[in-house]
Amino acid sequence: MDSITQAVLGANIQGALLGRWQGRRALLYGAILGTLPDLDVIIDYGDAVADMTYHRGFSHSLFVLSALAVLITLLARRLRPNPAYSTRRLFFAVWLALITHPLLDAFTSYGTQLLWPLQMPPIAWSSVFIIDPLYTVPLLVAVIVGLIRGLRERPQWLAISALCLSSLYLASTLAGKWMAEQRVEEQLARQGIQAERLFSTPTPFNSLLWRVIVIDGEDYHEALVGWLDDTPPRLERIPRGTHLAAALANSPGYARLSWFTDGVLRFDRIGDQLIVTDLRLGMTGYHPFRFVFADWRDGAWQPRPWVDRLPFNRGEPAQLLTLWQRIWDEREPIQLLTWANALQKKP
Repeated sequence: MDSITQAVLGANIQGALLGRWQGRRALLYGAILGTLPDLDVIIDYGDAVADMTYHRGFSHSLFVLSALAVLITLLARRLRPNPAYSTRRLFFAVWLALITHPLLDAFTSYGTQLLWPLQMPPIAWSSVFIIDPLYTVPLLVAVIVGLIRGLRERPQWLAISALCLSSLYLASTLAGKWMAEQRVEEQLARQGIQAERLFSTPTPFNSLLWRVIVIDGEDYHEALVGWLDDTPPRLERIPRGTHLAAALANSPGYARLSWFTDGVLRFDRIGDQLIVTDLRLGMTGYHPFRFVFADWRDGAWQPRPWVDRLPFNRGEPAQLLTLWQRIWDEREPIQLLTWANALQKKP
């Protein structure tokens, strides 16, 4: 999730558990702890694919963060002892502020290595967009009120209420994901399509309209499914360009990206460049992670020794308006194939 959301989540946890004694400082301490795991973004891992796939690694590990919570608790007790509250309460506040960061991240589509250093695929429950106002706003309001009024007199009720409300909303997004996948699976059965894998994620800034990707050999299908839809989802078949992947058979970067994304990738030749796109993130045709893996030279693909990431085209505001209209009226057509063809334009 975005840094503001992580900060206000941590602030509310610390405020709920220690606001009575720490006052407004609890919000500051919690916000710092809530954003601490993302400091790994300052590390240069060597190239664009490494930077992407090692982010949310060791710094988001439940094992590492639990050990860090113990260390912070011991240091806090030694440097700023406060007999008004127990060491157990202090540890619980610090631990929760830290581990809720990667747990919340795991609800997005990116992929979070919760059990690092165990070599397991990243976890991506993909039930919330990376920015979701309905999740963030209650937490933000509670922090603002806490900063204005303080936390000592009526300490934790607003922070606790905000945490409960945002958690209930988070749970509701899992129901939306199940709904979208069920409807698409029913449509796949009607059309006799055997999916290799299926990936679903909400469209930008909401959890009412879902984007479902179905990997099917050389092609993939995309569908938009909304809570308010009355008709079966329309699957659009889009070429995936998998024949180009043969040129990357010996590329460690491609192997890692394929592992990280579970193979939900698209391949394009644009000019003399071989570009690999992570289809999970962003919106159809407008994906933030696109990588140049090879160049066409002397009649063959020449893999690059390092991988570059292409600039991110965020699309037009009119497209967000189109998505908003589609949420409420499924008769509002969106030509996903047309949007997907934007990936074939020269960067």
